[in-house]
Amino acid sequence: MMEQAPPSRRKFLTRSSLALGALAMTGRSAFAAKPLFQISLAQWTINPELKSGKVDNLDFAKVAHDHGIHAIEYVNQFFMDKAQDEAYLGEMKKRAEDLGVKSLLIMCDREGNIGDPDETKRLQAVHNHRKWIDAAKFLGCHSIRVNAYSSGSWEEQVKLVVDGLSRVTEYGAAQGINVLVENHGGLSSNAEWLIEVMKGVAHKRCGTLPDFGNFRIKEGESYDSYEGTRKLMPWAKGVSVKDRVWDAENNQSDLDYDRMLKIVLDAGFNGYCGIEHGGFAGLNQSREKLEQARERLAV
Repeated sequence: MMEQAPPSRRKFLTRSSLALGALAMTGRSAFAAKPLFQISLAQWTINPELKSGKVDNLDFAKVAHDHGIHAIEYVNQFFMDKAQDEAYLGEMKKRAEDLGVKSLLIMCDREGNIGDPDETKRLQAVHNHRKWIDAAKFLGCHSIRVNAYSSGSWEEQVKLVVDGLSRVTEYGAAQGINVLVENHGGLSSNAEWLIEVMKGVAHKRCGTLPDFGNFRIKEGESYDSYEGTRKLMPWAKGVSVKDRVWDAENNQSDLDYDRMLKIVLDAGFNGYCGIEHGGFAGLNQSREKLEQARERLAV
């Protein structure tokens, strides 16, 4: 016959077991409640409404909030002359924070080519991006997105872009801001080329922003979207979701959400997947498709 523990010890063991069980249940519940990835909204999704004035840039956070999205990605084109306007940026920040909407990054265009063969132009482009790094920091973003545009041979463009991107990244790092490169046409849409650039810069603050639908290199030439995303994910600090993708033979097809998002998750990514398709009218449907894929992949 097994000797029983004294009453006081039995109570201690019982309470300890209950506490450990509750802790385990809480841990499982917390783990189960944590989404595989989160959903954000990129401004380019509603670019016609922003360009026409139907939606004001200052109201972008509200648009996201009203569609059940609580993180946003800005595009500098919609407040191009406000990068150093603290009053304006302050209003952007306040409106987002009041709604509980998180500002993630600023996509930067029209500031020159950071891989320009002309050194004066390249350095000017580097300088032009600094104000957006400052704006991103002010707004509470983690990154800016730049374009890796250049000209010349494959090797020449790698060298030039690495030079310009390293300079932008150095400034970003000093401000605690990441500098991300999107596959956005030209050689940047060739994953092999962009990997060479990432390895050339070799800085933890320099990363990628894989865009599912932007693997068209030029007329008649494309890179497979699934393979391209897989190869760029090791450097990714975000992804842009488009519902049309490319294969290596320059054909387009509908996005296989489960296949693509499994690639993203298999890379260990659990950050924000930014909606960049569907338009104003299709925003809810775009969000729902991502949510549904997330639920399927969680099983």
